[in-house]
Amino acid sequence: MIDKRAGRAAGATPGQCRVTVCRGCCCGDGAKLPGVDHAGQIPRLRAALGDAAPVRASDCLDVCDQANVVVVQPSAAGRAAGGRPVWLGLVNDDDALADIAAWIRAGGPGIAEPPGVLDLYAITVSRRVREGLDGQGA
Repeated sequence: MIDKRAGRAAGATPGQCRVTVCRGCCCGDGAKLPGVDHAGQIPRLRAALGDAAPVRASDCLDVCDQANVVVVQPSAAGRAAGGRPVWLGLVNDDDALADIAAWIRAGGPGIAEPPGVLDLYAITVSRRVREGLDGQGA
């Protein structure tokens, strides 16, 4: 289950979550995941979020069996409320992107309750992997 208390990192204002989309060795790979519009995924997520949160692409986040991976880090307010980064895997369709964007626009980790369907995408990663994302840990 997603912990609604999911971190803010550089690049976001204090009131914003930040979104990292893996685009490493497996995420974004049409050979591994045919039929997914990998090239359009980040622009569609950015459009759905508008000014609500910055979206960046990252090299491999080392959870290749869960491609495509999206990490939502809470805003400063979300972090203060106990929010921690939420890792989502198998994010391979526009419905998932829409649910993620709606949750972030509502405040994201620590502020807003995530839609229940996002529980299906929530993944747990090792401490080593979590700490590799800007040394944030979670």
